[in-house]
Amino acid sequence: MRKSPLLMVPSLLLAIWSQAQLPPLAVSAIPDSLKKNASVIKRYENSFFEITDIDRGYLKTHEVYTILNEDGASRLNITEQFDNKFFFLENVDIRVYDATGKQINKYKKKDMMTYGGSDGLIDDNKYAFIRVPAPSYPITIETVIESKFKGSLFLPSYSVIVPDEGIQQSTFAVKVPKALDLRYKEQQIKLPPTVTEDEKYKTYTWSVSNLAAIKSEPNAVSPESRYPRIILAANRFKMDDYEGDMSSWKNLGLWYNNLHKGLEVLPDDRKAFLQNLVKDAKDDREKVRLVYDYLQKNFRYVSIQLGIGGWKSLPATFTDQKKYGDCKGLTNYMYAALRAVGIKSHPALINATYNKEPVDPNFPMSGFNHVILCVPQPKDSIWLECTSKTNDFGVLGVFTENRNALLVTEEGGVLVSTPRSNSKDNLFNVLTKVTIQPDGSGKLVSTFRITGEYKDVIGDLMEDKKDDQKNFIINGMGFKQPDEFNLIKKEAAGKMETELEMVVEKVPEFIAGNKMFLSPRQYKMTGSILPKSEDRKMDYFFHNPYQKNDTTVIQLPEGFSVDALPQPKEIKCPMASYISKCWFDQDTKAVYSATTLVLNQHRIPAAEYPAIKKFFDEVALDDAQRIVIKKQ
Repeated sequence: MRKSPLLMVPSLLLAIWSQAQLPPLAVSAIPDSLKKNASVIKRYENSFFEITDIDRGYLKTHEVYTILNEDGASRLNITEQFDNKFFFLENVDIRVYDATGKQINKYKKKDMMTYGGSDGLIDDNKYAFIRVPAPSYPITIETVIESKFKGSLFLPSYSVIVPDEGIQQSTFAVKVPKALDLRYKEQQIKLPPTVTEDEKYKTYTWSVSNLAAIKSEPNAVSPESRYPRIILAANRFKMDDYEGDMSSWKNLGLWYNNLHKGLEVLPDDRKAFLQNLVKDAKDDREKVRLVYDYLQKNFRYVSIQLGIGGWKSLPATFTDQKKYGDCKGLTNYMYAALRAVGIKSHPALINATYNKEPVDPNFPMSGFNHVILCVPQPKDSIWLECTSKTNDFGVLGVFTENRNALLVTEEGGVLVSTPRSNSKDNLFNVLTKVTIQPDGSGKLVSTFRITGEYKDVIGDLMEDKKDDQKNFIINGMGFKQPDEFNLIKKEAAGKMETELEMVVEKVPEFIAGNKMFLSPRQYKMTGSILPKSEDRKMDYFFHNPYQKNDTTVIQLPEGFSVDALPQPKEIKCPMASYISKCWFDQDTKAVYSATTLVLNQHRIPAAEYPAIKKFFDEVALDDAQRIVIKKQ
């Protein structure tokens, strides 16, 4: 009987392993030059990946790393993903050594805990997990992990170096049939492979040695896309029974189109319902808005990832009947619904998650994990996030903005840019009225009118338990601890409006004799102090650009007058601006504070980080100014 390539151990792999030479395992053998800025030293890595057919592959990785101190404790967690349909975890061998190189423990695959891949409805993904106990540091861990692939849409990548980890020796080799070949991309590194070939196969080998650790930096975001790595991509590939070509974005889009043939059809009665829903709309944009509003109010997101379900949607009829779906299902339903009312749209594949690096236009690959919808218009396209109940119409947010999306058209895939971040899309407007009693106790009523990302934050807060709400009000927003509080959610002309009522024991920051010292604002506008700016190498990322407008009205207690007010302040830098002022209104016997803080861009180039650091340090100094009132 002819053996399946999936079940064959590649002969070249055995040859490589028989020649492998491990370094001495004692920690004393690590060169001192590699320890600077390092919490982990990768002593040895030998990874070999063989593609045996268009949908078959085998990966074996042998790795030895020393955890120098508790800062590297996360490397004690060993996690491997598998699904037993496309990706099989065959073998795990773990050995643990003390500082002298003496073996103190060992584990096998059977010792690992297995758990489900997500909290969604249905998911094939599973994880094998173990945390290796560390009686002391340093500690050395050796792992040999073998996996098999059935499907070639995704190929493993070679992470050359990650933050806080020095590299002593590392090799990654890939063997592929010449008839298939593959493509590779160097990311943040110049590291051409050594290429050898015989009659049938090509082998690519990348090697590095004695690399000093890269120091981690706060808010660098997505290190897997911003540190040295080699990315692989197939030319021809196959998943399940669906074969495709990934040598161009057009061909990848054609493959996705083929997956969804016939899945976008709705029955006549549902088409009639949707047509009636939009019958009074004045134009196409209004029709899209009405259908999107119907989707947001009546459907919910769940994860459904069975088999090729990570890419192939369930039929629009299923989503329509069940009123739930994953990103593909909800987008496919919205596409079908718009088609029912005569409006053309296109699914768009995208690499979602906060501040991901856009995919490379010159390197077609399957670097996507999400689907949104694009509705072409004569002037500006309408972009829709079909999984969100809170996103404003036509506004994507940090999850998918600033990316390159693969627009799936009838003619194939076209790579296009999603909208750029805009501070005015994320408004945080607050009006706070403060009433103080002569003893310093008081009542605060804050009205929030918000858009964009803040709708998600406050929307989630409204669903939380009372204790969790209180914790966020104090620790997340910087309000004083309330004795009593109440949150009320309202809707107002496209903005979410929320009212926070609080009773606090002590409104002033402190009281000295007959004087009260009050903060001009009752919460923290800027959060924590930014990290130091010296020698920063990586771009700094805020969560999103924003505009915050605060007006605070402090009603003076009977018998009190103003003793001192903060000086007006205006601060600017190329990326942000801040202005604040205070005044006393004699007629109402109230102190008014008005503040506007605008962050125009969320990604700050490393070279410009000192300027934004200085800006927010000055804002924090102004935030420390106090209104002083005294008893007459």
